[in-house]
Amino acid sequence: MRWDWKQNPRLHALEASLGGRRVHIRRSLGGAHGVERFAVDCDGTRCFVKLEPSMSVLRAEADGLQAIAATCTLRTPRVLAMGPLHDGRSGDLLGGFLVLDWIDLHDDGDWRAAGAGLAMLHAAPPAIARFGWEHDNYLGASRQRNGWSDDWREFWRERRLRPQFRMAREAGLDLLASRENAALAASDRLLSAHAPHPSLLHGDLWSGNMGFDAQGAPVIFDPAVYVGDAEADLAMTRLFGGIPAEFYRAYEVRHTPAPGWQERDALYRLYHVLNHANLFGGSYVTQAARLIDQL
Repeated sequence: MRWDWKQNPRLHALEASLGGRRVHIRRSLGGAHGVERFAVDCDGTRCFVKLEPSMSVLRAEADGLQAIAATCTLRTPRVLAMGPLHDGRSGDLLGGFLVLDWIDLHDDGDWRAAGAGLAMLHAAPPAIARFGWEHDNYLGASRQRNGWSDDWREFWRERRLRPQFRMAREAGLDLLASRENAALAASDRLLSAHAPHPSLLHGDLWSGNMGFDAQGAPVIFDPAVYVGDAEADLAMTRLFGGIPAEFYRAYEVRHTPAPGWQERDALYRLYHVLNHANLFGGSYVTQAARLIDQL
């Protein structure tokens, strides 16, 4: 479903939801599966607008951005407004909107500050020092199961890996479904003696969800937050590459790696590769199978 911004009723609906501010659409930033992104001017102030069929997805994103912002560590886009979007003529619910402050993002900047900032984020005391989050949120298009747990090993097995294998079975991905028991046993083995400090995580931290403002300061966005092992965030940064060594050196100045992190790194990357396999199929399926076999 695509919103036609040339239809005044929809423009008026967004303007009304923003307190009557005039909205000028500067350009489309693309989208897929019912999601639309726009650069807009709200009474002359540049903003980022996301339209999404599901309000729960937008609430989860706003919640994650605000949770990270509250730590005063790494910059995130500020949440300016959020709410349902109704057709001005029929009153039909078209989904929801999220308005964020505009940040001119660049691919390169102060990577040392990014690494140090992530370490500070992970060191910031979470509001609840347990593993999980108060509600489910989203990893890409997949629902990410949360809730609270005092046992990290149990949380990773039951809230991260097992739901992905359930999705694989439902999708007929037998190459992965047949490896579920092996993966869960390896997870229990690798985490049995590991007692991480609960840290607030971005949850989906790869180079595509990081950028730098005009002054070179790091910015992170599109989170899938929860409280977990800091190593899980770092594992995701290594999955697709593109992040220089200076980022990790700056991180390790503030947060020394725990023994055995290399073995756990593969386990934590598995979660994201399984999610990609379930969403996109293709080579991610064999990549996930290889990861399991190597655990």
